[in-house]
Amino acid sequence: MKKIAIINGHPNKDSFNFGIAEAYRNGAKESGAEVKEITIAYLDFNPNLQFGYQKRMELEPDLLKAWEIIQWADHLVWIHPVWWGGLPAITKGFLDRLFLPGMAFKYRENSVWWDRFLKGKTGHIITTLDQPGWYYRLFFGRPSVNQLKRSTLEFCGVKPVRVTYIGVIRNSKEEQRKHWLKKAKELGKKMK
Repeated sequence: MKKIAIINGHPNKDSFNFGIAEAYRNGAKESGAEVKEITIAYLDFNPNLQFGYQKRMELEPDLLKAWEIIQWADHLVWIHPVWWGGLPAITKGFLDRLFLPGMAFKYRENSVWWDRFLKGKTGHIITTLDQPGWYYRLFFGRPSVNQLKRSTLEFCGVKPVRVTYIGVIRNSKEEQRKHWLKKAKELGKKMK
């Protein structure tokens, strides 16, 4: 049985991202996957990595539980909007606080290389946009994807990481949103 963690990075529970997460979860469960969810907005933690890597901050209980789910999962599904080309602040803070040296990776002594502690896991980023996905890739260089996929997940060993763009969200009609929810459910069924 495939173990899937859905990580919802939208801070507003009334957002379309919550509908996408629900649709994906329903599809994955229909296909027999075991699913656990992390809704970052519901976690009680300080998103500011106050001292950088100079001084360790104790992880709050919600972050410890989230890390257990990430370690448990075979497949990590990240759902978030793109704001100003990047991740919402709360999602970035979640990554800063949790994907730490010694937990998600470890630099090797006297080397430019590092050990990836999340090897064996796969990932999928489902991101909502107020522009077409091709435009975000071509004209802006998809900075949120580069940050989450390449600079975080793949850096820590998660591979492959697929990306699905959903948009244009702004001014979208109900029929279009129903289509996107159906697509999210199908992605869940395929467990991709």
